[in-house]
Amino acid sequence: MEDLHIIELYWQRNESAINESQTKYGGYCSTIANNILHSAKDTEECVNDTWFRAWNTMPPEKPGRLALFFGRITRNLAIDKYRRDRSQKYGGGQTALCLDELGECIGEDSPIEDRLALRELLNSFLCSLPEKNRNIFLLRYWYIMPVAEIEKRNDISEGAVKMILQRVRDKLKRYLEKEGVGV
Repeated sequence: MEDLHIIELYWQRNESAINESQTKYGGYCSTIANNILHSAKDTEECVNDTWFRAWNTMPPEKPGRLALFFGRITRNLAIDKYRRDRSQKYGGGQTALCLDELGECIGEDSPIEDRLALRELLNSFLCSLPEKNRNIFLLRYWYIMPVAEIEKRNDISEGAVKMILQRVRDKLKRYLEKEGVGV
């Protein structure tokens, strides 16, 4: 089913919108949640919460790209669940590692106005990157994908992936400092 039709079902408050969303984007959202949570039960709960959140968001919101809309909701819900369920004493994992890596560049706590400005700066920064570097960065820090998986997807060595990520983080840090955003 076309995205516009699914969105229209949400706007009409037609419950089949949830079934259509699950059919078309369930696997996509499950992959995102599982990369963060590493639990089939938690992943299923997170994806179900995604449809609930979408139901409560549309209307008034009318997303331009439904996959990104669902992906963002799923990612945010999964990270929130991860943070709730795991304290520092239970050790690492991809999510903690990714958040630590990015925390060096952008900091962690800031007022909402600063986060909105930061979002715009990040979008601008990402658009300036070569496509390969941008994709690797997004796979790691948006989809919370392990380095080994990124290596396979891009047919490059693990060392090359790590080097690209380090260089992009360094470039991001310099860019943000130049724009007056301190860590």
